Amino acid sequence: MGRASDLARQPPPSPRRLSPGWIVAGVAASALVLFAAFPQLTSWSGSSLASGAAEHFVHHPGQLDNSSPYGKFPQEGDSFHFLPCTPATLPPALEDSAPERTWAARFDPVPEHWSWGAPQVGENGTAGGDPYAGRGIYLCGYLDVPLDYTNKSDTRIARLAVTKFQVSGLARVGDAADSSAGRKSERTIVIEPGGPGGSGTSYAWRSAQNITERFTDGKFDVLGWDPRGVNASLPAVACFPHDASRDHWSILTSLHHAVSKSPREQLEIADAMNAAIMRACWERQGDLGRFLGTGMVARDLEQIRIALGEDELTGYLVSYGTGIGQTYASMFPDRVGRLILDGTEYVRDHRLRGGFGWTALDNATDAWRDGFLGECVNAGPEHCALAKPKEGKPVTLSDLEKRMDALLRSLATTPVPAYLPSSGPTLVTYSALVDAIYGAMYNARSWPSLAQTLSELEDGNSTLAASILETSAWYYDPETPCSPNPVPPSDAELTNLVICADSYDASGPDDLGWWLSLWGNMTSQNWIAGDSRFYTVLPCRHYTTYWPQPVGVYRGDLNHTLKHPVLLIAETYDPATPLRNGRRLLHEMGDNARLIVHHGYGHSSRDTSSCTESIARAYILNGTLPDSPETNCYADEKPYLYGVKTKAAAAALTETQDPVEAWQEHLRELVFLKPGLSPAMMVWKR
Repeated sequence: MGRASDLARQPPPSPRRLSPGWIVAGVAASALVLFAAFPQLTSWSGSSLASGAAEHFVHHPGQLDNSSPYGKFPQEGDSFHFLPCTPATLPPALEDSAPERTWAARFDPVPEHWSWGAPQVGENGTAGGDPYAGRGIYLCGYLDVPLDYTNKSDTRIARLAVTKFQVSGLARVGDAADSSAGRKSERTIVIEPGGPGGSGTSYAWRSAQNITERFTDGKFDVLGWDPRGVNASLPAVACFPHDASRDHWSILTSLHHAVSKSPREQLEIADAMNAAIMRACWERQGDLGRFLGTGMVARDLEQIRIALGEDELTGYLVSYGTGIGQTYASMFPDRVGRLILDGTEYVRDHRLRGGFGWTALDNATDAWRDGFLGECVNAGPEHCALAKPKEGKPVTLSDLEKRMDALLRSLATTPVPAYLPSSGPTLVTYSALVDAIYGAMYNARSWPSLAQTLSELEDGNSTLAASILETSAWYYDPETPCSPNPVPPSDAELTNLVICADSYDASGPDDLGWWLSLWGNMTSQNWIAGDSRFYTVLPCRHYTTYWPQPVGVYRGDLNHTLKHPVLLIAETYDPATPLRNGRRLLHEMGDNARLIVHHGYGHSSRDTSSCTESIARAYILNGTLPDSPETNCYADEKPYLYGVKTKAAAAALTETQDPVEAWQEHLRELVFLKPGLSPAMMVWKR
C-alpha cells in the first residue's frame, strides 16, 4: 500500500510536451503494428514492415516516376492524400518537415502490389484482360487535425491514419468505357469497431467489403480510421518500452477476486502498479493524456466528415464507437446523417467513477447460462462436447451448470498443470480461464471450441485448455522470428487513458476501501465479467495526478434535435453493452432515435438476423426507419448450429473443425471489439 500511496501524494508534475525522440519512436511503433494488422498488404511472409518496404523499393526503383496505368497518386486536392495500399503506405512522421513529399514518394505504381477487393460474385475478374476490372480498391491515407481544438496557439497536430475501401475501384488512364470507375460513392460509411483503442483501419481491412455489401449491396465506400493514439495514428501511445515488460507484471496485477487470498493485498499490488504505469505514460508522452478523451475523438470525426466532402455523416459505429457516435451527434447535431450505433453504450455512465466497468455487468452470466450452457444442451452432443451423456444419462441444463461450477471452483483452489511443446510447462488458472470465457461471450461462434476445451479439462486432459490460453495470455510472442526491427510495444494503456479522461471529474470517494468494496460487488454480481471490468477502471485512481484537466470533455445532454434520427441496435445477451443502455439512450433521445432490440448472443449484432439486416440496409440506403420507437428482431440461427442444415453437413463440420484454429479466429474477431479487458485477454497486436 505504501508505494501506491507515496506516489499518489506527489504533487502533479509540471506539463511536459512531446519530445521529437518520442515521436520518432511512435512512428516506428505504429509502422510495425499497422503491418502486423494488415497481412493482406504483403507478399513477404514473416518480414517486418520496415524490411519489407525496403525490399519493395529496392526491387522497383522506377516507381519514383509516380506513374501507373491508373494515373498519379495522391490525386490533387485529396484531403486524405490517398495512395493504393501497400506495406509502405504509413503516415509520415510528425517531425517530417515535408510530409506530403515523403508520402508521395511511397507511391508504388505497380497495380499487382496494391490491395484490391475480392472479385464480385459471378465475375471472373479478367474482363478485357484486366484482372482488376469490377474490383474495389483499398486506399491508405492520413488526415492532420489539431491536437488541441480548444487552444489555437497550440500548433501541434494529431495525424490520423485512414483506410478506405472504394467500391468503384480505379479507372485506367484514357479508359472512358466505365464512367463510374474510380469515382467516390454517393455516401461513405465511416466505421469504428470499439475499444477505447480499437483500430478502424484494421477493421476496414477485415470487414469493409462485407459492410458495404451488408448495408448497401456494394454501393457505398467504407472508411475506417485509427483514433488519436491508436495503432498507426500519431502520436501513438506506448507506456511500456517493451511488451515483455508489461507481461512481466500482468499475472501478479490481474488475479481475480476468487483466487486472491487477501483481496485487499491484491488490490494494493494492482494499485501500486497502476500508479507506476500512469507515471510511465507521463514520462514517455508528456501531456498527450490530456487530449485523448471521447470529446476530442468526436471532433476528429467531424474533420473526417469535412474531408470527405459530405454534408452529413454516414456511419456504422460499434461498442465504444457508439459512445463516439453519441458524443458526435450531441456536438454536431446538424451534421448527423444515417448513423447506426450497434452494441450501444450510454455515455452518461462513463462520467461516473468506475462507470465504464460496473455499468456493463448485466448480461454476461445470463449469456453463459442461457446461451453457452443452455444452447449446448439444446444442440445436443453431436454439436456440443459438453452435452455428451455422463454415465449413460442425458445432460440437463441444471446438471451441466453444477458440473461447470465444480470445475471452476476446483481451479480457483488449485491450478491444473499442463505441458505444450511450443511453450513447455504451463498452468491452466482460474483467472485466465474466466477471462477466456468472458471473451467467448462476445462471439458465440467460439462456443464449440470452448465447450470442447472445458469437456476435456473436466475429464483431466489440460492440453487443449493450455493451448487455447497460451494463444491469448501474452502481449509478447516468443515465437515471433527475430528481426533487426524489434516489435514495438502495444498501445494497451490508451484504453485506460480514454476511460479516465472521460470520468476525470467524477464525484464521490476515491480511497482504496471504496475500490475494494466495488471490486467485491462487481465480482459477486458477475463472476465472468466483474474482474476484467474492474481492472479496466482501477487505473483511473491515478490519472489526475498527471493530467488533472483533460480538454474537450463533453458533459452536455444527449437529447439534441438531429438532422436525421439515428438507428440504435442493442442486444439481449450482449456481455459488454446491456440492452438497458439502448433503452435509456432511446428514452433520452426520444424522436431522434429508433431502437432495434436484437434477440441473439454475442457483442453487437454479429448473431445475424435478417430482420435487423433489412432495417439497417433500408436505413443506410434510403434513410427509412420503423415508425415504432422499438422493434424486436430475432437471430436467424442458434449457437452450435450455425450453418448446419443437415446431419451430413453437421458431420462434415465436426470432422473438419479444429478447436485451436477456431479459437484463434475468435481472437482475431476480438481484435476489432477491443473490449478493454484484463491483460490475459489482450492479444490485439499479435
